[in-house]
Amino acid sequence: MDTTAERQFREFVVARSAALMRLAYLLAGGDQHAAEDLLQVALTKTAARWGSVESPETYVRRVMYRQQISSWRLKWRRRETQVAVLPDEARYDDTPAVDLKVTVRRALARITPRQRAVLVLRFFEDLPEAEVARILGCSVGTVRSTTHRSLARLRELAPELNELRPTEEVLP
Repeated sequence: MDTTAERQFREFVVARSAALMRLAYLLAGGDQHAAEDLLQVALTKTAARWGSVESPETYVRRVMYRQQISSWRLKWRRRETQVAVLPDEARYDDTPAVDLKVTVRRALARITPRQRAVLVLRFFEDLPEAEVARILGCSVGTVRSTTHRSLARLRELAPELNELRPTEEVLP
């Protein structure tokens, strides 16, 4: 990578890291360390192909999706990290918005990685079903059924989210 390309890559990383980290965090199910690793791998792969990448952000996102899918397909499970002293319990602001974020984050962490990926792509990334199917390597019907089952599972895990559903207005 020449000096100009390196400067452009660094500028891209500085400008887009926060948004890409949010996506990685959601894909990793709320695991900050896994999200950091996921983003780092994606940026490393992007840097290696920087000269031939037309849309850097699209490329990084695609690498993150595929990397996360590959990690789900591994047969072994992550091992638990053991620490000598338990960390202090996190304290959250008691505002309803923060409570809602915590509720959604916890519910997302309890569904399967594939369900989480479909919901993140459909609702956080606002991608159409066909694009989600292409990224995940499945059919549009699979995306639809997985979305339906995932939302039902979220409502089951966090019934308080049902209160947020807009009420249907009766037309005169």
